[in-house]
Amino acid sequence: MRPRGGSGPGPVWAQRVRQLQRGLRTKEERIVVLETENAALHLKLAEYQGLAGRSTNEVLQLYSAHGQQQKLQRSFVVTHLHEAIKRLKQDMKSLRSFALELSKDFQRQCKAYLYQALTAVQEIQLQNEAMQMFQIKAFDLEQSLQEVTERYEKEKQKRRVLHNSLVELRGNIRVHCRIRPSLPFDNADEHSVSQDRQRNFSEKVAYALDDETVLVKCSRPGHTSVNKTFQFERVYSAFESQDTVFADVAPLLTSLLDGYNVCIMAYGQTGSGKTYTMLGPQLEENFAFALEDESELGIIPRATQEVFRLISEKPPGSYWVEVSVVEVYNNEIFDLLAKDSCGKVFGVKRDVVTTREGKSNVPLLTYETVENASEFLHLVIKGLQLRVRHPTLVHAHSSRSHLVVTLTITTVVSGDSFGTSWEDEQISQRLNKEFSCTYPQKPRENRSTSSSRASSPAQLEATEKPKQVRTRLQLVDLAGSECVGMSGVTGAALRETSFINRSLSALADVLGAIAEQRSHVPYRNSKLTHLLQDSVGGDAKLLVMLCISPDQKYLTESLQSLGFGTRARQVQRGQIKKKNLPVQSKAK
Repeated sequence: MRPRGGSGPGPVWAQRVRQLQRGLRTKEERIVVLETENAALHLKLAEYQGLAGRSTNEVLQLYSAHGQQQKLQRSFVVTHLHEAIKRLKQDMKSLRSFALELSKDFQRQCKAYLYQALTAVQEIQLQNEAMQMFQIKAFDLEQSLQEVTERYEKEKQKRRVLHNSLVELRGNIRVHCRIRPSLPFDNADEHSVSQDRQRNFSEKVAYALDDETVLVKCSRPGHTSVNKTFQFERVYSAFESQDTVFADVAPLLTSLLDGYNVCIMAYGQTGSGKTYTMLGPQLEENFAFALEDESELGIIPRATQEVFRLISEKPPGSYWVEVSVVEVYNNEIFDLLAKDSCGKVFGVKRDVVTTREGKSNVPLLTYETVENASEFLHLVIKGLQLRVRHPTLVHAHSSRSHLVVTLTITTVVSGDSFGTSWEDEQISQRLNKEFSCTYPQKPRENRSTSSSRASSPAQLEATEKPKQVRTRLQLVDLAGSECVGMSGVTGAALRETSFINRSLSALADVLGAIAEQRSHVPYRNSKLTHLLQDSVGGDAKLLVMLCISPDQKYLTESLQSLGFGTRARQVQRGQIKKKNLPVQSKAK
């Protein structure tokens, strides 16, 4: 049955059949290709199976050949081992016979050595007996020497204590001497000098004979050598440290808090070690203290640390400390802590006057209050930066001025707690009787204060009320004396040298006048002696630290310094007095 109208589905179905027929032909062609590939693969598989069979046969042949080779190797190794064993057996026989011979020889030598050892033991026993006798005698001698040494040290300490007591009671000036080691700059200017003369210049002529004696070898061409000795309270060799030096200075600082004024000054030629002794090594760019190695610090920083340590053991608020730093340059006094309107520190010229009480005073001098050693050192460094220095042929950083650092300690006490005890009064009375004929005593006076300080009437009332006692520690680094020909200075430096030598000469004149008990002491011949009047000839415990160089080239200057120390040691100023009277209070 055909559908109605139009053309039927015949063409559609015919097209569909053609498509299916084309697909069938494509599949058949694909099948033919696959069958061809399958046949080729079967051929390759058969080929590989043949190769595998041949490889298996080869492997089996290799295994059999390897087994035969191993058998041959084993037989070869066994043969060689048998031969080696035979050789070892022969060697063992040879070694056994050799060992038997060695054993017999060793036994013979042992018998000989044993005989020698027995003989040596007998000799040693005899020597031991003799040695024991010597040891007993040596032990007895060592004990005797130790006892004598201990007695000597005790007597030496007693003698030193008694001598120091006598020095203190009679008012003498303590003099210590320090010999510095030879330094590189000692030979720096000798390149143009002959070798013989250079050796003479480098020869050491100053020695510490013991801890109280300096030996100086004085020799001139064509003359017999003469040895001179100088006696001082303490002599330090070139090998003694800053610690040792300060150990002898520290007791004076205890006296400072007991009511005594103290002055420590270093004297000597340029380059003899004064600044090193007083300050220690300094950094050249800013003059700061080299605190990395505290063992190298000098007297000034150590003394300040010790003073504040002693103050820390006292009741809080009973002490306060002020510091001033001045230099005497070309016979003029400069205040190194003075400040301008902007607060910048610069040196201001000051003058020194004598008060009605006969004391030296510097009006308008700057005093800075410090609470610890660090603040003090900071102020000293500021002052050192303004200190005049100039290089010479003797010393590359020669100080051209006298530096005076002063610590003023004000003590607040009540009643008579700071006065002398009954025992002190008895000693004073006895000493006055003994020494009044030879050493005239000065009347006790109130200590004057700076004109810039205000007085407080409340401090001068009844003794049971608090009062103030002011003591002073002066630390002085004097400029070095110089020989113009050796230092090679000219111009302004020559003028500085002239003022330095004149001021030191004036200091020697003052000591000579005091030693000879002249009616007039020329303090005002120099600003230095006028400034130090209260310390040199007044009521301060004075320690002079002589610094000398050991070499022949400095012999003249060393003898001059030692002569100065000898004159200073002969000065007798009467018994030093305590500060036990109230002073004017300071306006804080």
